[in-house]
Amino acid sequence: MTVSVISTEKAPAAVGPYSQAIRIAQMFPQGEGSIIYASGQVGLDPATGKLVEGGIEAEARQAFANLAAVAEEAGASLAHAVKLVLFLTDLTQFAKVNAIMKELVPEPFPARSTIGVAALPLGASFEVEGVFAA
Repeated sequence: MTVSVISTEKAPAAVGPYSQAIRIAQMFPQGEGSIIYASGQVGLDPATGKLVEGGIEAEARQAFANLAAVAEEAGASLAHAVKLVLFLTDLTQFAKVNAIMKELVPEPFPARSTIGVAALPLGASFEVEGVFAA
């Protein structure tokens, strides 16, 4: 088994002691493969380091774009997601986020959890993290 750190400038830099993602490559009975564990992404613009404006929909789109950039750096894409976890500070916004996810993540949809939280880093209202198979 090989463990490697994934990092890209196409997504915001980690704002704490963590990696954007970790790839675990190993041999499976069917052949070699990787599992990528991606840290949570909020709607930060990687160019400015600031939260995008426009509410939960703009934040969700940017957060998914950031997650996709990290996945792509690891050799995967949103189509390779096997598990996503969504965090919202306001669960009444769930339908908006759900529609955006349905638009951006192709079928078959990954397993998913959605969690209502009191607060998120940097004042974000949405965060997404994922596990990918590649």
